[in-house]
Amino acid sequence: MGRWSSFADVALSRRTLLASTAAVTVAGAVSGCGETAAPVRIPAQADGDAGSRTTVRRLATTDARDGFAAVGAPAVVQIVAHPDDDLFFMNPDVVQNLSAGIPVTSVYITDGGSYGVNTVPGRPDPEPDIPAYVSSRQQGLRQAYALMLGARIFAPWQRSVLALPGGRTAEVNRLEYGGRTAELIFLNLRMHAKNGARTVNLTRLWGTPGVTLPTQSAPESPVRQSYTYTRKDLIETLVFLLSRRKPTLVRTLDPDPDTQVHDERHPRGSDQHGFSDHPDHTAAALFAWRALAEWGGRTGRGTQAPAFQTEAFRGYYNQRWPKNLPAPTVAMKALYLNAYGGEPSWQCGNESGCGDYAFGQDSVLRSMKGWARSTHRRYPNGGPKAVAGTGGALAVYGVLGTRLARWTTDLSGRQNPPEDLGGGPLAPSISVVRLPDGRDMIFALRFSSLEGTAGKNLREIVMLRQRTAGGAFESSWVRLGSPETRPWRTRLTGAPTAVLGADGRVHLFVRNGAKGVSTRVLRTDGTWTAWSELPTGRIQEGLTATVDGRGLVHLFGASSTWVEHWSQRTPSGDLRKGTRRFAHQPGDVPDAITAPDGSVLLGYRSVASDEVVIERLAAGRAKRWTTVAKPRIGGFGRVSLVDSHAATSGGGVLAVPSGSREELVYDITSGGRTSLVGTGAPSLTVGTPATLTVGAAPGTPVSVTLGLDGLPHVTRLRDIRAG
Repeated sequence: MGRWSSFADVALSRRTLLASTAAVTVAGAVSGCGETAAPVRIPAQADGDAGSRTTVRRLATTDARDGFAAVGAPAVVQIVAHPDDDLFFMNPDVVQNLSAGIPVTSVYITDGGSYGVNTVPGRPDPEPDIPAYVSSRQQGLRQAYALMLGARIFAPWQRSVLALPGGRTAEVNRLEYGGRTAELIFLNLRMHAKNGARTVNLTRLWGTPGVTLPTQSAPESPVRQSYTYTRKDLIETLVFLLSRRKPTLVRTLDPDPDTQVHDERHPRGSDQHGFSDHPDHTAAALFAWRALAEWGGRTGRGTQAPAFQTEAFRGYYNQRWPKNLPAPTVAMKALYLNAYGGEPSWQCGNESGCGDYAFGQDSVLRSMKGWARSTHRRYPNGGPKAVAGTGGALAVYGVLGTRLARWTTDLSGRQNPPEDLGGGPLAPSISVVRLPDGRDMIFALRFSSLEGTAGKNLREIVMLRQRTAGGAFESSWVRLGSPETRPWRTRLTGAPTAVLGADGRVHLFVRNGAKGVSTRVLRTDGTWTAWSELPTGRIQEGLTATVDGRGLVHLFGASSTWVEHWSQRTPSGDLRKGTRRFAHQPGDVPDAITAPDGSVLLGYRSVASDEVVIERLAAGRAKRWTTVAKPRIGGFGRVSLVDSHAATSGGGVLAVPSGSREELVYDITSGGRTSLVGTGAPSLTVGTPATLTVGAAPGTPVSVTLGLDGLPHVTRLRDIRAG
């Protein structure tokens, strides 16, 4: 069996690695490539210079529907292009769900047959055999998922046929073991097929009218017939599968990958022209988001929005940004990828083969692409946002069913059902600002059009505002447009980050298509400036902003080598580049807060490590950065900071890992000591937790998370030094 001498060795390896990464839990289109059409202004784009009055268009949200449906038992659906996309780009989240007993259904749109060559490292390439390669890759998936379930690697699966809309069928593989369940659904659309003299693929199916794709089943499959799919057929099939499984969390690949110059340092490989991802990944994500928009957006009297959350994951992007996983997590991913890759000598019981051999025997650890060494979320600031009211009251905002939801709750955990505020389809990352008069403003990134043609595949920033403090919201969303003026480039617009300045103005920031930062400002007279770009900088998705004790706005984002910083010099001034490039290379996006003494505290993970760097900037002193602590905090993704200053403790910072179990909260003192201080429900969470201080000074630090049950959970973070 090569790397493993026995099934007992496999089980032992799995238990050991799971134990070593116990803190690693769920955090929670191509048609535009090379577009040369004349620039077109997006309808919501503001015109005129910064001194003119800005006109914005409103987006109606008055749907005939009756709120959100009741949340069912936690369940996950993953929609990907190829066998192995989930193992490379979504783990360790997948195995953590399965280990927690949450059922996972993975939908594979294409057959993964490529050109049919199942390469064995160190050996000559065999003759092409597409059906056998399809079968061998699917067997590799069964091996990997069996291992993730804790079963024997060659455990027998139940293989059946699922009837689909339009008279089509798909193969379903199901394995239950120890109270855990995995389901694999193979739609088997060909990766490469002929439509007359032209080669067609998933990209053309998404973006070219009239294209069809045939299916290609494995020789051992119970599905014996071939079918054809149109664009509409595939969307209808995905909506059917979502309605059938009713997931509380849906994972997709990246619908809008970064632009990428392909050169000697960044070879194109299987990337699409100009973008950092495989074209099938992008098309599969666009199909998935179109299906999510249709499933979540159905309206009519008596209808309710399904209460699911979403996450999207980067693909080939991972090879071009810093690696963000610590060594034990990389070893865990490699374990399951080795099971997927397999070896020709294995006796797996599948005549066509026992895996995708190019990825077995630790080859993923030797690969220069390093896909096993990273897991990056497309919207790393996704998750709930919370603002505190009087008497311990909390307003919690999040995205359910691709629509904005609001809960009202308090420290006791009592809460009302979620209010449907519409606006969808929204990306899962939102930003909330509380105005001086107590009203809330919510900013979001909207998939304003999900069509195949480049000019009709649009993204925009939208905003919703309360009429009165704590009361109802305005009847429609405001469209704030995009800093990008060509339609296809709006897809490169990042999720919004907003902050209230000391002078009463609201600063809105987004990452633009050039990986820089663009901003608009809401003046105190209610008018918006036009979009403008901050000086230089190339960043990842995921901005954070805060206002220091002198009233100066600070903005941070992670580049490939350091943390970018912009700040005001006066409370009414423009933001300029900060004066220091941080010495530590970030592995993930940062978070920033303002401490009671007015200083800025910044936290981010070091590259390829579980080390979190906490930096401090004295209020108004742009050059006075000091490193406060470098604790080791398990997991990956953004770490949320909250001040735990209390009269009995003398101050401190609590750091809450993204997507962790709620009890994994750490207290970082000025001396760098790290301790477990929080207790809470053991349910896995989605996205980055909201952290804030509730109540009168010194206040109570709390963490607000959204569980896979679709409900907010409020956890008091007790101060261990206070007893």
